[in-house]
Order: sequence, then structure tokens, then C-alpha cells
Amino acid sequence: MSTTGKQLFTTLESNGTLTVAIEDVTFPDPTGNQVLVKMEAAPINPSDLAILTSAADLENADYSPGKYVATMPEPFNSGSKARHGLKLPAGNEGAGTVVAAGDSDMAKALVGQRVACVPGNAYSQYCIADAGMCLPLGDHSAEDGASAFVNPMTALGFAENAKMDGQEAILHTVGASNLGQMLTRICKEDGLGLVNIVRKDSQVELLEKLGSTHVVNSAADGFMGSLRSAIDDTGAFYGFDPIGGGQAVDTAFKAMEQVAVGRMTEYSRYGSNQPKRMFIYGRLDVGPTILSPSYGFGWTLSGWLLFPFLQSVGMETVGRMRKRVLENLTTTFASSYKKHVNLEEMLTKEAVTDYRAMRTGEKYLVTPWS
Repeated sequence: MSTTGKQLFTTLESNGTLTVAIEDVTFPDPTGNQVLVKMEAAPINPSDLAILTSAADLENADYSPGKYVATMPEPFNSGSKARHGLKLPAGNEGAGTVVAAGDSDMAKALVGQRVACVPGNAYSQYCIADAGMCLPLGDHSAEDGASAFVNPMTALGFAENAKMDGQEAILHTVGASNLGQMLTRICKEDGLGLVNIVRKDSQVELLEKLGSTHVVNSAADGFMGSLRSAIDDTGAFYGFDPIGGGQAVDTAFKAMEQVAVGRMTEYSRYGSNQPKRMFIYGRLDVGPTILSPSYGFGWTLSGWLLFPFLQSVGMETVGRMRKRVLENLTTTFASSYKKHVNLEEMLTKEAVTDYRAMRTGEKYLVTPWS
């Protein structure tokens, strides 16, 4: 029995034309360990925007019901050459109810249950998902479970990674984000030091209410002094940055090195031998990452992605992390949303230009059946 419904697709042509549109689709019957999920809610995460909007000119795009056509400027169009001509689904994660299953016992056991899943095509009325990657939500709502994977597992992943590397503190450059708030709660629960960098006084207050003891406002006078003091207090020579472009990482390295040099008992022309490590895990700024050679040679800059991390730590650790997320879904790992939109509404100019701005605390939730 085939199932039909609406699904979003995004296509970038070699001439730079980006088309994002809702189409009617026939979904295959699930086989093996697959389940068919009737999707009820899916968040728009920054990671989804890479193929939804990227750097397209959304102000001058052509909008019609359930569709927009925009132009992708250079060098972003050439940089996306690998996807030219491909019609891609979108939506990393979401939640819904399992309505059909393949013939594996694991899949069959999920029929009728509400689950969180990571199908990669969550902006859709139905999705095929792997039963092993589904998280049964019990009595939780679809809204509670829609963001149960990407942000919670990423924030937990940062803490796990830090512990594995023998670190006792973390620096985070966008502290007031949904993910940053989760990281603040996790570090408090786990006894990890945390230095949060934010941009507004209101964000300082928000994180202090959550129990953060070291929140530094990058827009305030004396920012670098405050940052150095926070790093010195916590020992946070290990950090995560979702901005990517610009000088956020450079600023963190500078402050770390200044603290390390201040602790040295004798001068070295090579700077301190304190290891300083930063991970870039997003591209809120798609410009170049700017580094200035002013912090010795004891630094490492890497990328960080959730799925390779989960593959590297093994199923036992992943299982423990998922259990913790489910048990604390409405507390430690709670997400809040600025607006609910259906599939057609998410493609209006008002919505697209708003959620592409990725303002802190203004996340959108897609509800495909509303």
C-alpha cells in the first residue's frame, strides 16, 4: 500500500538558480529495519540552511505559493558544484508517529509509537527512517521531541569530547543559543567549567539564570580582560565555535595564550607550551576564518561534526547519551520556538528571510500537517 504526501525539495542548477519547492510524493513501503513516520514537527536548524538557503539572494527571489526561486552568488555557487542539478530533500531531524514498518522485530515494535528521528528529509508529511536511529518519545509531544537529536547530542558530544581529552572546562563562542543553553545545563550537572561568550547584556542575564558563572559579553568594554579572567578561573583552553568565519576563534586563541603566558615563569620566543584547541562546528558566518599569528605554536583548530563523533565513540556511549536526552527532554535538553509554520508557510519571503538570519532564540518549527 503506497502512501502519498507533500515533501520539500531544494535544487541548485549550475547557473546559480536555487529552487526550493513543495511537491506531491509517493513514499515507498518500509522494508527490513525501516519505519514509515507520519511527521508532526521538524525544527529548522542552522545545519539545514546549508542546502535550504545557503548564501542565496532571498530579498530578490521570486516567491509563489509553496515555492521560491533565488540566485546563488559567486563564489558560493561554484563552491556548491557537487550538488548542481541534484534535487535534494531537507530537514535533518523531527518527530512523528510510526505508521508502518519493515519486517524486522525492532521496526515492528515501533508501530504506533511517537518517535524522534533523523531521516534527512524531515520537511515532509512522511519519512522513511531507520528504526535503530529512532528514539521512542513515550508521553512526550512531537514538539518536545522534534529537536531531540541534533542540538542535545551535539551539546552532550562537546562535554563527552572534553572529558575524553582530559579537559575540565570548555569555552563556547555563542553561549546563548538553544545549544549553548543546553551546554550550560550539562556543564553544571557534570561539574565542567564553562566560559560562555555572548553579544548582549540580556544574554548574560539569561545564562546567569541558568547557573552559568562565567559569561562574557563581546560587546562590552573590557571584553578581552573579562575573557582572560574567565579562562584563567576555569582553565578553558578548549572550545567550540559555530560562527566559523571572522575572528571568533582568533580572539579565543589570543585570550588563551595571554593567560598561558601570564602563568609562565620564564620567557620563550615560541610562546607558551599550553595546548590550546578550538573546534569549528558551524558556519553562521560563511566568510573566511581569520587567524593572526600571535599565540605561539601550541594551538590546534579542527572541524567537529556530530555523526563522525558518534561513530567514533561507539554504540555504548551513544546509547548512554540518548538515554540521558530522553530522561531530560523537557529540562536540560528543552528547545523553544519563535514560530510554527507549515510546509507552504516556511517558503514565504517573510519566513525565509527571518529564519535565515539565525538570530539567537528565534528558532522555527515546521508542522507539515497544519
